[in-house]
Amino acid sequence: MNNLDIRIDFFRASGPGGQHRNKSETGVRLTHLPTGIVVTATESRSRHLNLRHAFARLEAKLAARNRPVIPRLPTRPGKAAIERRLERKRRQAERKRGRLTRNDQHS
Repeated sequence: MNNLDIRIDFFRASGPGGQHRNKSETGVRLTHLPTGIVVTATESRSRHLNLRHAFARLEAKLAARNRPVIPRLPTRPGKAAIERRLERKRRQAERKRGRLTRNDQHS
């Protein structure tokens, strides 16, 4: 990961922490410029810890993005699954047939 490809922004993090948290810019936002991936870290009152957390998150996101997608091999449903589906369809059809009124049966 090239540091020139990353924009680092510091901002005031919200949440509990009192005056120290409200006055210091400890929140970290990293933007990976080539991909546009943005990660933030605001859980600590320390800027250095948040920077470390944000870099770890960015590395994880980039690794997940570069992981090859293994295509799913289509498989046929088993005999039991086919039989269950057909049985559900038969029951549903029977239920619908039971909804017919006398007027519907004659027309």
